[in-house]
Amino acid sequence: MATTAPGAGELRELLAGRIRDVPDYPEPGILFKDITPLLADPEAFGALTAALAGLCRERGATKVVGLEARGFILAAPAAVRAGLGFVPVRKAGKLPGATLSQAYELEYGSAEIEIHAEDLVPDDRVLVIDDVLATGGTAEASLRLIRRTGARVAGVAVLMELGFLPGRARLEAALEGAPLDVVLTV
Repeated sequence: MATTAPGAGELRELLAGRIRDVPDYPEPGILFKDITPLLADPEAFGALTAALAGLCRERGATKVVGLEARGFILAAPAAVRAGLGFVPVRKAGKLPGATLSQAYELEYGSAEIEIHAEDLVPDDRVLVIDDVLATGGTAEASLRLIRRTGARVAGVAVLMELGFLPGRARLEAALEGAPLDVVLTV
């Protein structure tokens, strides 16, 4: 993790203490990790933003992509703090104008994401930021989409990795050697 005001261990402790477990949401048997208390705490949110901005600089990013929807909340302030542009990757049909789309398979079905065709160029190095790495489908599809623009992937950074799910294994091949940075593993 990037050097921040608090040390890496202190950062993890600060952030983990601001993530609330919500049992049986959105359905019975699911333990939802709610980051809204972290976002409401200016010290925790500021420390996370600083750490993510540091990763942008470490990875040589020229643009930051945030994945819909909670990835927007983390990626946009990190991009601003690092002095970089922010590019949203959205669910299909949410962006006006010319877009590139990427379909991908979910555990039970399929989905599609889009990016504005002109927002990334071949000279860009893109850091993808999201809140959670779970099964890895959206992150994997975003890397394919970024490469289709001609831009290069600088890496993926997430606040939380759900270590009991196969997201890392699914994402490793798609990263093609680019780093995966995880602040917390739960």
